[in-house]
Amino acid sequence: MKRASHSGSAVQRAQSWTLVGAVRSGLVNMIPVLIIGAFALIFKTFPVDAYQRAIASFADGFLIGLFDMVFSATFGVLSVYMTLSISRSYLRIKGGSDAPGYGASVASLLSFFLLAGTNLESFGTNSTGPKSMFLAIITGLGATALYLTFFRLLHRKRRLLFSAGATREFNRMLSTLFPITLTALVFVLVNALVVRIFDVDSFRALLSRGSNSLFAHIPTGFFKGFLFVFLSSLLWFCGIHGSDTLEGVMETWFTPALSINQTAVAAGGAATEVLTKEFFDCFVLMGGCGSTICLLIAILLFSRNRARRGLGLTAAFPMIFNINELMVFGLPIILNPTMLVPFLAVPLLCYTSSYIALSSGMVPLITSAVEWTTPIILGGYRATGSFAGSLLQLWNVVLGVLVYLPFVRLLDRQTADEAKRNYDEFVHNFRARELEMATTRLMEHSDVYGTFAKGLCAELRYGLDRYLKMGYQPQYHYDGHCVGVESLLRWEHPVHGLLYPPLVVKLAEEGGFLPALEEAVMARVLADRPALLERFGPDIIISFNVTGTTVVTPRFMQYCRQQNEKTPFRELRLCVEVTEQATLQFNDETRRALQELRDMGLMLAIDDFSMGQTSVHYLRENLFDEIKLDGALVQGLDTEQNCREIISSIVQLADSLSLTVVAEYVETKAQRETLHEIGCDCYQGYLYSPAVFLEN
Repeated sequence: MKRASHSGSAVQRAQSWTLVGAVRSGLVNMIPVLIIGAFALIFKTFPVDAYQRAIASFADGFLIGLFDMVFSATFGVLSVYMTLSISRSYLRIKGGSDAPGYGASVASLLSFFLLAGTNLESFGTNSTGPKSMFLAIITGLGATALYLTFFRLLHRKRRLLFSAGATREFNRMLSTLFPITLTALVFVLVNALVVRIFDVDSFRALLSRGSNSLFAHIPTGFFKGFLFVFLSSLLWFCGIHGSDTLEGVMETWFTPALSINQTAVAAGGAATEVLTKEFFDCFVLMGGCGSTICLLIAILLFSRNRARRGLGLTAAFPMIFNINELMVFGLPIILNPTMLVPFLAVPLLCYTSSYIALSSGMVPLITSAVEWTTPIILGGYRATGSFAGSLLQLWNVVLGVLVYLPFVRLLDRQTADEAKRNYDEFVHNFRARELEMATTRLMEHSDVYGTFAKGLCAELRYGLDRYLKMGYQPQYHYDGHCVGVESLLRWEHPVHGLLYPPLVVKLAEEGGFLPALEEAVMARVLADRPALLERFGPDIIISFNVTGTTVVTPRFMQYCRQQNEKTPFRELRLCVEVTEQATLQFNDETRRALQELRDMGLMLAIDDFSMGQTSVHYLRENLFDEIKLDGALVQGLDTEQNCREIISSIVQLADSLSLTVVAEYVETKAQRETLHEIGCDCYQGYLYSPAVFLEN
C-alpha cells in the first residue's frame, strides 16, 4: 500500500512500473495470437520435402492458402492486437473501472491508425504487422492514459455527457464520444506535426527512419550485427517484442545479403556476406530471442525446481521451432534481474562465435533461404549446405547452456527462498483470519494470497498420495496407561515442509478433493493399525478426523461399507472424530448415515466440543460415544475461571450421557491435575507426547 509520504521519485517509479506491467501483461495476453500465427507458419514451412509436396498438391494448394490466411490474420495485423491488448492491460492496472473499457480501446485503435498512416497506396501489413509493434505500445499506453484523463475530466460535467430521454446504451456511447474525440485530436495533431517537420508520410515512418538511421552510421560488419542482437535482446527483456520491433532494420540491412550471396554463387563466384537474416535466425535466435533453447536445456538437465522443469517440458515443443513466448513469459524472463546477464550475453556470445566461424571460412557462408521456424541442426545444415553449420549450432548451444547454468541454479535458490517467504506470510495471514476463512474462499482472492493458494492446491491435488503423511498423538489415562491415539493429517511439501493442517483441509475443500483426502487418511490409518497396536498397546482406540460435510455423504458411506467388508470395523476399535469445519445438518438422512456407521462398529466422537449451541445440539441425537474438549478451554484453565466452570459442566453432562471426555492440548501437570479434580481423566497433549511418525 502506498503512503502519502512517499517521495515524488517513488511515485514516478510506481508509474513507470505501471507502464512496464501493462506492456508485459499485454504481451502475455498476446501469446495465443503469436502461437497460432507461428504454428500456421510451421505447418506451411515444415522442412520435410515429402510434406511440402503433399500440401502443395492437396486441392491445388488449399492448405498453403489456409496457412497463409491464418498467418496474415495473426502476424499481419499483430500490432492491432497489441494495441488493444496493452490498452486493456493498462486500463485494468490503473483501476479504470469507472470508465467504459471499450471507449479506451476505440481511442487506442483510432490513435494507432492515425500514427500508422492510412495512405491507401502504402497501407497494409507493413503498417499493421510486426514492424509497428513499438507504435502499438505508444498508442496502447498513451491513448488509453489520455482517454482516462479526458473521461474523468468531462465526467464532472455530467450534463455534457447525458441526453434526457435517450436509452442507456446511447448515453453510454455519448459518455465516450468526447474523450475519444479529444484523444484522437491529440494524436492527429502529433502526426500532422511530424509529417510537416520531418517530411515523412506518418509517425510510423519516422520511427522506422529513426531505427534505420541508428544503423546507417555503422559500417556493415561485426559491430552492426552486434548492436542489432544487443538491442533486440534488450527490448525483449524490457517487455517489447524486439525481433518484431526491429524487423524494419532486419529487412533494410540484413535480409538483402542473402540475395547478394545467391547472385554471386549463380554467377560462378563466391558468397561474400556474413550477416543475413538466416544468420541470426539459425545461429543466434536458437529457440527464440535470448538463444533460449540453451536455457531450456539447462533447466531440463540441471534445475531442481519441479515447476520450472514442468514449464520447460511444456515449452519444449514450440521452442524446437524457435517459438519461445511460453518460456519468456512463464519463467519469467521479462524484467527479471537474475536473467538479465545471461539473456543478453548468450545471444551475443553465439553471434560472436558464429561470425568468427563464417568469416574465417570454418563454416560456409549462407546461400539458402531458411524459415525462422526451422529447428536447430537442420537449420544450420540447410542455410550453409554443410554439416559444419549444424556443428556450429551445437557448439553455440553448449556455450549457451554453460552460461545459463549458474543462473538457473541461482534462480532455483531465489525461488525457494521466495516461496518460503510467501508461504510464511500466507500461513500467518491464514491463521490470523482462520475463523473468517470458513466463509471465504482462498482461491478467489485476487491478491498474492489467492495466487499462492491456487498453486498449493494444485500441488496438493497431484501430490496427494506422494506427500501425505500421518502423525499419531497418543492419549493417556490419568493412571498412566495409553488408551488411544489420534491420527493427525500431515502433508509434507517438498519445499515448505509440513503444512499447517487446517490450511490443507481448506484447500482440499475448495479444490473439490476433500473426500478423496479423507479416504486416503482412513486408508493410511487402516494400513498403519498393526504397527500402532505394537507400539502403543493392543487395546487402544485409533481415531481419525472426518469433516461434517463428508461423514454422511453417500460416497463416504460407500467407502466405509467397502472397507468394512474387507475387515469388520467391530474388530478394529476405530473412532471417527467429526470436525466442526462444517456443521452437521441433522435430518433423517444424517441420522440414518451416522447410525449405519455405528452399526458397522465405528465409534463416533465430537471434535473441539464446547458449550456452543452446535456442540450441545449434537448430543440430542445420542449417536456419539466421545467428546473432545475444545483446546482453547484447556489452555485457558490457568488464567480463566470460566474455563474451569465450562469444562466442569461438560464433564457432568457427559457423565449423565455415558460419554467419554478427552482433553486436548494438555501441556502441564497443573492442567492435568485440575482436569482430574473436575472429573476428566483422559488426556492428549505435549505433556505426554507430540504427534509421532511411525517411520521414526
